[in-house]
Order: sequence, then structure tokens, then C-alpha cells
Amino acid sequence: MIRLRKILAPLLLSLLLLVTACAPQSTSRFDQAQQESTQQKSGQAVSKDATQGAQFNKFFPPAGGGYERVYTQEKKGFAQAKLKKDGKDVAMLSINDTSSNPDAAAKYQGSSKKIAGYPAKETSKSTAILVGDRYQVKVQSRDESFTASDREAWLQKFNLQGLAGLK
Repeated sequence: MIRLRKILAPLLLSLLLLVTACAPQSTSRFDQAQQESTQQKSGQAVSKDATQGAQFNKFFPPAGGGYERVYTQEKKGFAQAKLKKDGKDVAMLSINDTSSNPDAAAKYQGSSKKIAGYPAKETSKSTAILVGDRYQVKVQSRDESFTASDREAWLQKFNLQGLAGLK
């Protein structure tokens, strides 16, 4: 009987390992999401024709009049800066190359509002224009004191003609 246990125990253990090792692996919901996201083509990358973000910096308005400009992000197709007054964030300034997202430029078609001659869109917290049918220049309020008229004034401080000539 003891001899049978000595033989049967390792045999059963080996059989158990063999069966579990050969069983098909189930995929988790995370594995499935990873597979789906890597197979997607839209929204996955910035257009190879997009302008480098560093090229946008020279078109931002200069600091002054009690305002400080602090660059916060720049990557291919995008640049962003905070606008501060008395150490407080009052607005976010950005330039975005819409070549990677043509729908962003299409929303300006038929716009009746114009700022500095460019089609404009406005929400309760942001004002944006489309320059040269490609570059979206946006000012977003980060403080209640920064109004729609402030946003419009700051949009006009960008070097819009220079940006329109960028290709």
C-alpha cells in the first residue's frame, strides 16, 4: 500500500501538471483591449506632414502687461502655453496643426464669426480660430476673470500672418 502511494502520488502530480500546462489560455479583457487598440489605424499617430510643435513657439504672443507666458507642452502638431497673471493661471494658449484631424478644420466651414479675418468658434470657456485652413489657434479661460473679450484680444496678439505663411 505504501509502495502504491509512492508511485501514484508523483504520477497524479505529473498528470495534473501536464493537463494544466496544455490547457488553452483564456484572454482577459485587458488583452482584448490591447489587441484592439494596436490594430486601430485612426487616431493612432500624428500625420507625418504635421508641423513640429517647436516651430509654433515663435508665433505665440509675448509676455507683458502683467502677464507671464509659460510653455507647457510641445510635440509634433501641437504647442501650448499657460498665461499667468499675479502667479495665477488665467488662460491656456495653443496652436494645433489640424492636418492630423481634418474634422477639426471642417467645423469652421460656414462660421459666421470672424476674428482678425479668420473663421472663429466660441464656447463658454474657449475661443478659437482657423488660420490658413490648417492651424487652430485657441485661447481657453482658466479663471472667471478671463472673459471672452480677453480671449479674442489674446488671439489677435498671436503672429497670425506668420503662422498663415507656415507650410
